[in-house]
Amino acid sequence: MILENINKANVQAFKDKNVVVKDVVSVIKSRAKLLEVDKRTKGETVTDADMVNLLQKLIKELQEAAENYKKVNNQDEIKMLEEQILFCQGFLPKMMSVDEIKNIIFALEDKSIPSVMKHFKANFAGQVNMSDVQAVLKTL
Repeated sequence: MILENINKANVQAFKDKNVVVKDVVSVIKSRAKLLEVDKRTKGETVTDADMVNLLQKLIKELQEAAENYKKVNNQDEIKMLEEQILFCQGFLPKMMSVDEIKNIIFALEDKSIPSVMKHFKANFAGQVNMSDVQAVLKTL
């Protein structure tokens, strides 16, 4: 599970005294704990797909922060944020290519946009960029 791997990386960051990684891991763990509490109230458990979604949102936030620091030319913060982004990306599954998306769409019986989007969300959450799926659908 992704959360277990993040916990292992956290232990290693403490051993290496890597403050940058420890900072981002603490954010991930706190958000994961909030997600776990929310899921528990619904009688569910946190899945890897939930963690992928959490990491993708965090990466987006870190990228936006890096862009803001680029505007003010703060190289130290940019470097730190880029290191945190790379750390988070290391836990994400490999994203599907456009060719893989096309092959899956061609294999589907119902190729309508809502049906295809629902299929990808249900079966490939975290493994595919939904905007890529939509772009491929528009070209077909």
